[in-house]
Amino acid sequence: MSIGLITVILFAIFGILLFLGCPISVSIVVSSIVAALSSLSWDQITFITMQKMNSGIESFSLLAVPLFILAGNIMNNGGIARRLVNFAKLFCGRIPGSLAQANVLGNMLFGALSGSSVAAASAMGGCIYPIQKDEGYDPAFASAVNIASAPTGLLIPPTSAFIVYSTVAGGVSISALFMAGYIPGILMGLGVMAVAFVYAKKNNYPTSGGVKISEAIKITLDAIPSLLLIVIVIGGIVGGVFTATEGAGICVLYCLILSIFYKTITFKSFMDILLNSACTSGTILFLISASSAMSFVMAYSGIPAAISESIMSISQNKFVIFLLMNLILLVVGMFMDITPAILIFTPIFLPIAQSFGMTDIQFGVMLVFNMCMGNITPPVGSVLFVGCGISKISIEQVSKRLIPYFITLFILLLVVTYIPALSIGLPTLMGLV
Repeated sequence: MSIGLITVILFAIFGILLFLGCPISVSIVVSSIVAALSSLSWDQITFITMQKMNSGIESFSLLAVPLFILAGNIMNNGGIARRLVNFAKLFCGRIPGSLAQANVLGNMLFGALSGSSVAAASAMGGCIYPIQKDEGYDPAFASAVNIASAPTGLLIPPTSAFIVYSTVAGGVSISALFMAGYIPGILMGLGVMAVAFVYAKKNNYPTSGGVKISEAIKITLDAIPSLLLIVIVIGGIVGGVFTATEGAGICVLYCLILSIFYKTITFKSFMDILLNSACTSGTILFLISASSAMSFVMAYSGIPAAISESIMSISQNKFVIFLLMNLILLVVGMFMDITPAILIFTPIFLPIAQSFGMTDIQFGVMLVFNMCMGNITPPVGSVLFVGCGISKISIEQVSKRLIPYFITLFILLLVVTYIPALSIGLPTLMGLV
């Protein structure tokens, strides 16, 4: 059977199963097995599939994923979000629409701590949306700001997205990837703040005004223990004191101690957090396991090479190729969660990017940036659903407000794609590449 037909079978069955509401992980496994039947026997397929699914998650680095998920859930329930919101408001009090600006800055800070866009949208939105509503903010605008800025935590480290990418890309330095995500993540947050500023200025949204020095000092001191987490975890990983997995364990312990100190966590709530984290981790790890099986089927059938040849036959201009890759990944992000997207499309697009001079680190940043945008777009955007759930308004209302943010983020995506220094400059400066 030709490669083209196998490709059509693989992705057609995968798409049909998704459309029918089948879980992504199950859709991946079933479509992979059916596509592999064209060249392998049933006994071979079942043996190899199970083998690849097992080896796909047999990695010490991937142990960091459930640990960071647990840390993020502890933060979300441990009173850290409220302290970060208060701290963010210190810097935004005199800016029009100051609460919206504080929401963005809070998402950047909380996302950098938790590494989860959904946790950031839930924690920050839950804290600040009721205040925005009381001050007369348009609910759709407030929700759009929260939704558009929440994915910054997928770029600003520590983030499990880069850990998953490092594993599938052949062991790219996690320290280098973490440092590479800072500038694009900050740019993403600043882009959302710029759009929010224009809208707030146009609609005469109020400022919060300044605060007394004594109050500012109290708020800052209250936030320092939470902010120290970034210094401890990232500093330790980049400095080589401990690995990303060990850093994730330290992150869990630190967050738990902080929550106990703040008296915001009980034994019952901790048990609920553990259960929720186990369920989320199981879902993600099964996705990684299933995607490993699909990656084998694709590699065995020669699909990545065939797709690469097809794309490169369109043009030999790297700017055109990079633009085409971004457009494909944006569409993928609209229908697929970040973890399977990274696992499935890294083997396809990374060789193409490298053939045009893009480093594996810059490609990783570009890929995750695309998936950040997928988090906020219908029909599968998880952050979009969480943000709308907090404000209790329809996706249609928020989607209209998200268009200016999406355009701004797309421009920033192209800037990050075509200016390598924004991604690899910081890791190079720190001697990580």
